[in-house]
Amino acid sequence: MVESVSGAGQKGGEVLNPFVIAQQYVKSAVDALGLEPAVYEILKQPAKILEVNFPVVMDDGSIKVFTGYRAQHNTAVGPAKGGVRFHPDVSVDEVRALSMWMTFKCAILGLPYGGGKGGVICNPEQMSAGEIERLTRAYIDAIAEVIGPEKDIPAPDVNTNAQVMAWMVDEFSRLRGYNAFGVVTGKPIIIGGSEGRSEATARGVVLTVREAAKKLGMELQGARTVVQGFGNVGSVAARLAAAAGAKVIAVSEVRGGLYNPAGLDIRAVEEFKAHNGTIVGFPGAEPISNEDLLILDCDVLIPAAVENQLTAANAPHIKAKIISEAANGPTTPEADAILNERGVFIVPDILANAGGVTVSYFEWVQNLMNYYWTEDEVNQKLEASMARSFNTVYNMAVSKKVTMRQAAYMVAIKRVAEAMRVRGWLG
Repeated sequence: MVESVSGAGQKGGEVLNPFVIAQQYVKSAVDALGLEPAVYEILKQPAKILEVNFPVVMDDGSIKVFTGYRAQHNTAVGPAKGGVRFHPDVSVDEVRALSMWMTFKCAILGLPYGGGKGGVICNPEQMSAGEIERLTRAYIDAIAEVIGPEKDIPAPDVNTNAQVMAWMVDEFSRLRGYNAFGVVTGKPIIIGGSEGRSEATARGVVLTVREAAKKLGMELQGARTVVQGFGNVGSVAARLAAAAGAKVIAVSEVRGGLYNPAGLDIRAVEEFKAHNGTIVGFPGAEPISNEDLLILDCDVLIPAAVENQLTAANAPHIKAKIISEAANGPTTPEADAILNERGVFIVPDILANAGGVTVSYFEWVQNLMNYYWTEDEVNQKLEASMARSFNTVYNMAVSKKVTMRQAAYMVAIKRVAEAMRVRGWLG
């Protein structure tokens, strides 16, 4: 859960509020670039946050009022872009922090987008499909004034998927009186979705691991790889890493993990989870806790779960040579400093997991053209974009003698500041 800014959560003295952490990184990057203070003042918070309260008819005939948000951080480069999550812990602090990160992800990849993020406070696990559909449509009705293909383009996030996006498209199109498929991305292919979108985030993560390995002179073939989190991103990242020749020795989910130093058959683990609802109990592997998994002797660590997993407490014991952050904010600032001091190569979240928004951009472009690419074409374009962006950040890190995380923020903020300057936002 994200703490409020007024009472930022702490763990062993570490500030864990993602919004505060993001602001610290922005300030550091602005200072390192020698930019005027106005850049930080504009970027330290979203330009717009909409809070909506809307009624939904439940299956038993009762009416429940839900609260939702849509944050738009910065639109100097283009319309806002970012996911919508349905979760009990959604908060205004969470969406504004995530909208800020989206601005920088898009800027790093050179996408013509600013950052957006949305969410509804609800528990989908306790709702029927019909209730989720009515909630989705009511949320779109409530935020319709601020979204659109030229304004703000939502996408899937926690507890939302292609079906939810289809309901969003249908409701927005109903309001407008015509099909507006470009209003969201992550849609089913039959109504304008893109080939390759479902695997895009994980594919981008693995591509950054490959690029990092090149810089370190390390072979990806046989590299012992650990993946924390076995959801939509983690499971695909594990599968793609194995397909690239890595030896995936451990994976985990919230209930526990699996460890086999000889390597796991990831497709078999996926099939086991599909049948059992969990990876726990998979034969041919030792059980391992999430805490122990993070400090296994390995070459590559992919945190793909939730924020604040790598902390000052476990950072001294992490043995990975490369960490590619599939999750948002998995490393606290204190842990980041420790890991960098120890020479661990960290691919920061705003670069590592930007494959999803990159292919979302491809989907939006295809919608605007009404012309669609094959999966191979999408994957080739993604690979080129991720490799180019990785090298841009790496070159910034080398030339300015800063960490990859600092360099990523510097690349992003330099681009956004330039757009704000030429538009006259900085005076």
